[in-house]
Amino acid sequence: MTATRRAALATATAAILTGAAAPAPKAASPARARWPAAPGDMSLGNPNAPVRVGEYLSLSCSHCATFNAEVFPAFKARYIDTGKVYYTARELLTQPVQIAAAGFLLARCGDGSKYFPIVDQVLKSQSRWRPGERIAPIFLEIAKANGFTEAQFNACVTDQAAGEALEKRVQYAVETDKVDSTPTFFINGVKLDNSHVPTLAELDVAIARALKAPPRAAAGRR
Repeated sequence: MTATRRAALATATAAILTGAAAPAPKAASPARARWPAAPGDMSLGNPNAPVRVGEYLSLSCSHCATFNAEVFPAFKARYIDTGKVYYTARELLTQPVQIAAAGFLLARCGDGSKYFPIVDQVLKSQSRWRPGERIAPIFLEIAKANGFTEAQFNACVTDQAAGEALEKRVQYAVETDKVDSTPTFFINGVKLDNSHVPTLAELDVAIARALKAPPRAAAGRR
């Protein structure tokens, strides 16, 4: 973790307020064993699904917003909602990192049950961000739409412990999973080419390949 990233996390609160733009089962499934749980994982779907898809995303990443809008709804309907895939979101920070950090702190507000709706809404709000304009009113609007008061919103994005936990998740991404850009996908522990935003057809192929692959140890994925 660089000093720059620590400083960005430390100032996430000031930037967003004044600046501009479920416990795991005891027995892990084979798919989960191939991509071990990490601190702060947020997941959707059947934990015992044969395929685990992990996505590293940043809330200030335009490519992540494209995937969220153009691919994720169909992917979710085809694989997550049908119990075929266990989907896990992991967090990384891209420029402007203070805005991405504030978005993730907002998404984890309260008990975290609003995480995925807020992530979706923050990504969709990117089209409203303007250079030199404050982002706080947009994020506050999202907070209120999800049942939080302004006081709760302010508390969440100024929570020092939550900021430190986010820093640890980013450190895990960089040091353990060797991720340095978003979106980056892993399917049953295998890192996909991240030179472009994957299409649903490309994910279809990767998931089909994962279903045919023989078991592999988690330690071998690096």
